[in-house]
Amino acid sequence: MFAPAMSALPDAKLRRNDQEWFARLKKDVHQRLIVGMDLDCVRSLNDRELRRQLRAGIEELCDTSGDLLTQEERDRLVNEVIDETLGLGPLDPLLRDPTITDILINGPKTIFVERRGCLEQVPIAFHDEQHLMEIIQRIASRVGRRLDESSPMVDARLEDGSRVNAVIRPLALDGALVSIRRFGSRPLGASDLVARKSATREMVAFLSACVHCRLNIIISGGTGSGKTTFLNVLSGFIPESERIVTIEDAAELQLQQPHVGRMETRPANVEGTGEITARDLLRNALRMRPDRIIVGECRGAETFDMIQSMTTGHDGSLSTVHANDTRDAMGRLEMLVGMASGNLPLRFVQRLISSAVDIVVHCERLSGGARKVVQISEIVGLEGDTINMHDLFTFEQTGIDQNQAAVGEFRATGIQPHCMARFQTCGLQLPPEIFARRALDHDRADSLTCPKRR
Repeated sequence: MFAPAMSALPDAKLRRNDQEWFARLKKDVHQRLIVGMDLDCVRSLNDRELRRQLRAGIEELCDTSGDLLTQEERDRLVNEVIDETLGLGPLDPLLRDPTITDILINGPKTIFVERRGCLEQVPIAFHDEQHLMEIIQRIASRVGRRLDESSPMVDARLEDGSRVNAVIRPLALDGALVSIRRFGSRPLGASDLVARKSATREMVAFLSACVHCRLNIIISGGTGSGKTTFLNVLSGFIPESERIVTIEDAAELQLQQPHVGRMETRPANVEGTGEITARDLLRNALRMRPDRIIVGECRGAETFDMIQSMTTGHDGSLSTVHANDTRDAMGRLEMLVGMASGNLPLRFVQRLISSAVDIVVHCERLSGGARKVVQISEIVGLEGDTINMHDLFTFEQTGIDQNQAAVGEFRATGIQPHCMARFQTCGLQLPPEIFARRALDHDRADSLTCPKRR
């Protein structure tokens, strides 16, 4: 399979412990490995056999350095060259680390990661900007995206579902900017949110009832606040007997139901044609006999079609929107619907939204990195020129601890939701005392995470 060039590798005696020397050695081994590959043979091998033969070829190249490489250095070199050849190079060890939730790349030499809500720089780098561009192109090509000077921004996803956003020159002035949002191998459930103190069992019980009774729910929040994660959790309450259609720019939802139709938008091709927008997919989804429609994020004209579908027999829909709180989320929806609907009067737009949306959930990332549900509000109609709503549950921050992490308490506001009548119609029993005005105990993760049918 391989006929590697066997001339001497860079002299390890010169700078044995120098990272720059090791990077140069790895690059040289990788280039010789590629030159010596029999591509016809490579195509015929499965992944396991390909990795075995790659390892043998790299070991053979390493032998040219004699005993100048320690066993630890040799193992590291072999693993990193395999990652470079078959994977995503320097990113692979980061993607294998389950504690990392975000990978942020600012040019080829600066990489930050987020662990447990805190950012830290890691001692990992690409050879140069060309090396970084090769990895980005590899990611984009795997999902049919393109990235070049005419289209210098891309949204893509990795095989594990992680979301990737990249911006290259000329927009990125100091080298390519890459953001990778990672998702756990196991989707979080309602009990995980309660255990992590992101919400209380009362809040989860209420939202579970809302999903069961097909209320339309919007999840708001800023970037990295946990909107998509929470959307995924709420989708877990949808009965398995229902058909769900999802629409996303970059597929990242991890629904566990057996009957899910997933769709993803498509950017324009090199000629500037062939674009498929979220609005196109949403209009088509209405012809696919969906019981529920989940739109990953409302950010454009698709918002108008989604709001319309909520009021025309497709209740129980879920989506997210960028906003600062639940009331701001309504203003954001007004703007998006207004932009897409032409000359519709504002009052008509507000009436449409107030009749379509039932519940708004707001998520925030607080000091110290904790992500919490800080507001659950109910839409109760239109009053004058304002969409009328009231808070049912809130999180009140009281300060920060010695680790600069936010501390506070969840509270029930004491307001009985109007949708309790809807719960009774659906045959669900939810104790009214969970809405009694008080601080909520977020240390208990037992019971009351799912409503009971009468």
